[in-house]
Amino acid sequence: MKITIAKTAGFCMGVRRAVELALDASNRTREPICTYGPLIHNPQVLGILEEKGISVISRIPEKGAGTVLIRAHGVPPGDRDALKDAGFTVIDATCPKVIKVQAIIAKHARQGDAVIIVGDRAHPEVIGLLGYAGEHGHVAENMADLQSLPVFDNAIIVAQTTQNNDFFDAVVNWAKEAYPHYRVFNTICDSTESRQEDVKSLAARVDAVVVVGGYESGNTHRLFDIARKTGKPSIHIETEAELDLNQLGNAQHIGITAGASTPNWIIKRVYRELENRLVHKGSRFRRCQFAVHRYLLLSNIYLAAAAGSLTYASARLQGLQPSALCVSMAALYLLCMHTFNNLFDVTSDRYNDPDRATFYQKNRRWISALTILSGLGGAFAAFMMGPLFLVLFLCMSFMGIIYIISLGPRQMAEGFQPRIREIPGSKTVFAALAWGIVTAIVPALYGFGQIKFITVLVFVWTTSLIFVRTAFFDILDMQGSRIVGKETIPILLGEKKTMELLKVLSGLMMVLMCLASVTHLVSSLGYLLSLCPLSILMFLSSYERGGIYSGLRQGVLMEGHFILAGLLALLWSMI
Repeated sequence: MKITIAKTAGFCMGVRRAVELALDASNRTREPICTYGPLIHNPQVLGILEEKGISVISRIPEKGAGTVLIRAHGVPPGDRDALKDAGFTVIDATCPKVIKVQAIIAKHARQGDAVIIVGDRAHPEVIGLLGYAGEHGHVAENMADLQSLPVFDNAIIVAQTTQNNDFFDAVVNWAKEAYPHYRVFNTICDSTESRQEDVKSLAARVDAVVVVGGYESGNTHRLFDIARKTGKPSIHIETEAELDLNQLGNAQHIGITAGASTPNWIIKRVYRELENRLVHKGSRFRRCQFAVHRYLLLSNIYLAAAAGSLTYASARLQGLQPSALCVSMAALYLLCMHTFNNLFDVTSDRYNDPDRATFYQKNRRWISALTILSGLGGAFAAFMMGPLFLVLFLCMSFMGIIYIISLGPRQMAEGFQPRIREIPGSKTVFAALAWGIVTAIVPALYGFGQIKFITVLVFVWTTSLIFVRTAFFDILDMQGSRIVGKETIPILLGEKKTMELLKVLSGLMMVLMCLASVTHLVSSLGYLLSLCPLSILMFLSSYERGGIYSGLRQGVLMEGHFILAGLLALLWSMI
């Protein structure tokens, strides 16, 4: 059984921008914040905004205070002026693609041209566009509406940005034949167009289609209509709770697409729920395999194995005989810290990794016991290594704990960051440094009794790869991080720039290992270990192309690069 996610599923640029503006405003100010009408057509996102204190107003008061956001669909120009006159600080979250249509309409309406808007008469975007057309505006929902309009000396035809592409093509052909003097502007958003083509392509490759999105979302309805017209079993749901596999028949390959206002965490939940149900319908061996992978990954035991493997590889790279104590200390320390962080960071997991949030909620007792035992085990390994390593272990553990726990109340001065982890980009940097110290520095101190140049080289290599690993997961968690107010590196730099940085860094680490081997700074093992950053680079490229999506596979593959490093080092030592 297989699940495929449409490449274009989820937030479009305009919706993402609107939600980010709202969340950033909420995280930045204590003043009242509201939206004029629902910001987007997704009840789950609106619920999150409400939790953040962002209310919705349906009419403009005579006097207002605080900040108001104009919805992504846009509003009539008179409403925008009225909001300013009422005393609001206005943040315009109108989609830039909608603004472009507004500008076209305003220009031609001033010239006295009739404006024909092809779209849903009651849709907020169309209502806003009519405001720019004034008395020259006309709405056509279907061909009958178009044919009933009077003949105009001069007219333009525009489309609601989420209009069905096939229907608008029919409108264009009608205009060419009946009224060739009308000017037609294809204002359908390219994102809408690509989504509609994507769902057709997806339906051709799968046995059934699940369309995820709000029931009030026009573009989601159109995706569902297109999926149904392909003849494949299709369902439209808002959340994973509404999944009914009986409606999908005996589908062995299921495709998931989502509307432009559907957040990633909803898509993840649907994917995980579908994955779980399909696995439970499979063979006993498949169910056991899935359960083992899931527990190893969610409990961070798999991560600990990756840490131990990377420590082993780092020691071999420095010409050291790997110590079981060093490997154990690194694996147990990182298992303890990551699990401790997950136990306390349940709010962001609710959006970033709902499966992990549920797992920790159900298994909190034994996960807590695992955290304590791994901490004690790591401390014992450090104790056996000597006083220096025990002090280092305790200091790093203390730093990890204060990174997680609040340092002071939020009621302190405006702008004060009460948690170290809320320093912009701190998570990625601190995690990479911690991994680098226990996987590269500790083996050197234990084996050499000092830090050599080769140690610095290996530290840079391991730290850089872990930086790539952590930043990649930060990219996946961008929407949830914004909700809880985290400023991760992808939020600071943007997804595209961060991904480019990670690919460049992976490439540099591959070159670094090759050059280090060529110049005999490290042994021939460097050539083998250059395969690890190469593998990560291929992984990132595959993710960009949509080849890898959420689910267990993503985590298993990323952490697997470091297990690969350990296996390559072990293989090299046996040759």
